[in-house]
Amino acid sequence: MRRVSFAEYGGPEVLRLEEAPVPEPGEGQLLVRVACAGLSAPVVRQLRGSPDGGGVDLPCAPGGDIAGTVVAVGDGVTGFAEGDRVAAVAFTGAYADYALSAESFSIALGDSVDFATGAALVRNGQVALGALRTAGIREGETVAVTGAAGGVGHLAVQLAGLLGAGSVLGVAGDKAKAGFLRELGAAEVLGYAEFGAEEVADRVVDGVGGAVLGRSVAALRPFGTVVSYSAADGYVDATPLRMGMRCVRGFGMAPYVRADPERYAEHGRELLRLAASGMLRPRTTGYPLTEAADAHRVLLDRAALGKVLLEIS
Repeated sequence: MRRVSFAEYGGPEVLRLEEAPVPEPGEGQLLVRVACAGLSAPVVRQLRGSPDGGGVDLPCAPGGDIAGTVVAVGDGVTGFAEGDRVAAVAFTGAYADYALSAESFSIALGDSVDFATGAALVRNGQVALGALRTAGIREGETVAVTGAAGGVGHLAVQLAGLLGAGSVLGVAGDKAKAGFLRELGAAEVLGYAEFGAEEVADRVVDGVGGAVLGRSVAALRPFGTVVSYSAADGYVDATPLRMGMRCVRGFGMAPYVRADPERYAEHGRELLRLAASGMLRPRTTGYPLTEAADAHRVLLDRAALGKVLLEIS
């Protein structure tokens, strides 16, 4: 089978298409014939050899969000069978014709949504919905979303409105994305230079981190909450939290699944229902597997509008 991997750190140019054996599912695993694989910021950090990328060993076959058809199951799998249409998270070898996923990180698509939608929702949708629920949105509040045009952000903009936000602010590095974000439901689009200059939001979901995390706190009204889901560094002075009666909470996908697998499964079903009804509209851009490097350059250039996918079969 075909698989994308890298044997040295660097930019997208280090990605290589190679031939590899089809993996065999182990205990609790699914073997999926991959139709779509989603790209993500953690893989960009892995390519660079960044400490926050997990310090992966080389050579590395990147993981990611996948959607496709189950062709085999390992021992102990009870919820899936050969022929099922699924979306899943593959922790390694996602950019390939076949990939392995743990049953606990897989959701059944049925016939309700296409593979591209499934790949866009299985992790990014879960992060967006989980972060917003962690923020504790109340009816009519103003919610700001950083990284608003990206894979998670563009879903969070839509979901915030569906969860009862009175107004959604999209925060993006390029004002040229304003039309895209307003189409998704953002009432206003702010640049990072102006974000945090005023107290404009009751809740912020931040997927950028770094200095933007501090700006997110500064943008909060009293009693507001920031939820940080980014793996990037970010530090907050406790004084603005105390004096502004503000709160910062964290959200991480892996600990979330381990801590509350039932809620994870229910959120997955909820996301698919919303997508099937047309209320939630993931936006995707697809590239062939042979153009994995070009697809990653879109992420590096922060040019993505929605979720960037590799279309494999």
